[in-house]
This record gives sequence, C-alpha cells and structure tokens, in this order.
Amino acid sequence: MLSLNLLPSSNVTFSKTNHKCPINSSLLDPILVNRQRNPQFPFHTFQKPTSKINNIVLFRPSEEPLSQISKSRLDFGKILTTPFGFSSRFVARAASGAPQEASPDGEIEVSKPNKNLKLALIFGLWYFQNIVFNIYNKKALNIFPYPWFLASFQLFCGSVWMFILWSLKLQPCPKINKSFIVALLGPALFHTIGHISACVSFSKVAVSFTHVIKSAEPVFSVVFSSFIGESYPLKVWLSILPIVFGCSLAAVTEVSFNFGGLWGAMISNVGFVLRNIYSKKSLQNFKEVDGLNLYGWISIISLVYLFPVAVFVEGSQWVTGYHKAIASIGTPSTFYLWVMLSGLFYHLYNQSSYQALDDISPLTFSVGNTMKRVVVIIATVLVFRNPVRPLNALGSAIAIFGTFLYSQATAKKPKVQAGEKKD
Repeated sequence: MLSLNLLPSSNVTFSKTNHKCPINSSLLDPILVNRQRNPQFPFHTFQKPTSKINNIVLFRPSEEPLSQISKSRLDFGKILTTPFGFSSRFVARAASGAPQEASPDGEIEVSKPNKNLKLALIFGLWYFQNIVFNIYNKKALNIFPYPWFLASFQLFCGSVWMFILWSLKLQPCPKINKSFIVALLGPALFHTIGHISACVSFSKVAVSFTHVIKSAEPVFSVVFSSFIGESYPLKVWLSILPIVFGCSLAAVTEVSFNFGGLWGAMISNVGFVLRNIYSKKSLQNFKEVDGLNLYGWISIISLVYLFPVAVFVEGSQWVTGYHKAIASIGTPSTFYLWVMLSGLFYHLYNQSSYQALDDISPLTFSVGNTMKRVVVIIATVLVFRNPVRPLNALGSAIAIFGTFLYSQATAKKPKVQAGEKKD
C-alpha cells in the first residue's frame, strides 16, 4: 500500500485494488496544473508524473518534500463545490456552449458569447435594414421618379433621428467647434455626391445592376489612392481585374441597361472613395468622435449641401409628380409609407454598419459588405422579378468574387521591419 499524507486529520491513500481503474488525468483542472508559482492561486500545484506503479500515478509536489505537504494551503471545500476542480465561472461558460481555445501559456480562453450575439444581431439588422431600404426606395422611385427629393428626404430623416438620440441622451452628443465643422465640409461634400448619384442610378436601372456596378468601388479606391502616393502589392492590382471584367460583362448583358444609371453608379463610387480618402486626412485630430456621431454630422451637413440644389434641379416638378404618384397608387398613405421607410431605413442601415465597424476588423467588415451586396441583389431580384440573363448573373458573380479577393488581398499590411521608424 502506498500512502500519501496530505493533511494531519485525514489520509488520502492510493492503493492497488482489484478494480482496474487508473486515475483519469483528464479530470484534473488544466488551470491547476499549469499555473505554477502563482501566489494568488490557493491550490498547491503539481508537476508532471514522475513514475507509474501498477497503473497508479504518483505526483511529486513542486519544490516541497512529502513531509511538508501537510503544511500546504489545500482547500478541499472549494474543490468539492466546483466539480472536477473547475471554477464556477468556467463551468458556467462551458455549459453555455461557448468555444474554447488554448492560449500560448497553456491556459484556456473562453470566447465571449455576448459579444458574438451582439455582432450577429448587428449584422442581421444591417442586412435587413439595407434590404428594406432598397426595396421601398425603388418602389417610391417607380411612381415618383425624383431622386433629388428622395435623397434629400433620406438625409433629413437621418438628421432628425440623430437629434432625437442626442436630445434623449441615448447617444452622447460630441463637442462641436469650428475646426470640427470645417474638417467635415470635404467628407460631407463627397458623401453628398455619392448619395445623390446612387439615387439617380436607382431611379433609372434595376437595383441589382446598380449594386453590381457599386461593387467596383475597390477599383476606384486603388486608383485614387495611388495618385496620392500610396502603393499596393501586385496581388491587390490583380484582385481588381475580375471586378472590372465582371462589371463589364454584367453591364453589356443587363436588360434594363441605361447610361444614366451606369454613370450614376460610377460617380457614386468616386464620391464615396474620395469621402473615405479625404476623411483620413481631415479628421485625424477628431478620433474621439465615434462613428455614429461622425456619420450623423456628415448627414446634417450633406442635407445643407443637397436640398438647395435639389430644389433648383427638380423642385418645380415635385407637386405635379406628387399628384401623379397618388393617382397611380390610389392611396396617399401607401406613398407616404414607402417614402418614410426609405428615409428611415437609409439612416438605420448606415448606423448599423458603423456600429459593426466599431466591433470588428476592417477585413471582416469588407467581407460582410460584399456578402451584403449579394443578399441585396438576390432579394431585389426576387421582389421586383427583374429578368436576369445567364451571362449577366455570371458577370455579377465574378464582380462580387473580385471584391472578396480584394478584401483578402488588402487584409494584411506588411509588418514594420526591425529598426524602421513607427509613426
């Protein structure tokens, strides 16, 4: 019989019995085994087994002879209250089904299910809100073909929404000064150009076609960024080739092809790319402003830019167009509902995208944005039953796949070599 004295008042005995039941090492808490010399850890740690006798594992305590084990601070009450030596927090997380990963030091890290649930909810809202916006925006444009008015109204809804959030203190209002407003003038101008151009495109061609052309935004991003001195590896340039080819194939085979719709989508790409490039330069000193507040103020300034021009371009036609829309649809409330939904969900889907960008990496956001276009294209084709030719579908798929390749190619930037100066 082999006896191991742990406490003066009790003996724990390892003995050979008639049952062939060796001690299962998997029942030991890996945290207890790996956390050595931790003064905050109340349990005595053990090293690896040093010998095996008749299927009985003997453990040699670290740096203490057997005679001194009785002086260690073992608390069996804590072990008994947590099965198999796991802490209650670990058991609760393990029971929730959260995935577990081993860190380099051997400890087990449990992912945060609440964060994953939050991201899933944000992505779901982002996609759903984008689909609703595209559907009702197109429905409104079909009976009221005045994109300048609808684009202005959508910015107006976003501005009112932000003022409600700030007034009710649901969103902290940023401190505004003259320099902040001046820094926003450029990005807001390019945002206005991108938004109104997209609305013009939506009014002239199918929603699916506009989104295929807008998937070529990475091409403009690489080209314009190269003009200001940024360099890209060869794989990035190669990734934009299928985007160009796919968009070209989709354009020449599009049933509802219209040059106004094509150029509107192309100008929209230019506007949003220049907005992103200009924002990096002009807003570097205002990093304390979160994405939601930043987009809110861009919407407000864009409304100031757009509405006077909208009145000048098509304001004289709004009253006549309104009466025609009511006559074609029959019930004014339906028309009001479509316009309100397009305005509200335009801001909401942008708000969800900014919230997603705050919690995920740019690569995950790019992939999510690519998949969003796929979902929107499929949803709008099903709702409006637009005829899609096989070559048109092939070109759309190639363009979307090229966008995915671009997001992968630009995901990892080269690391700074040792000795180089870091900004």
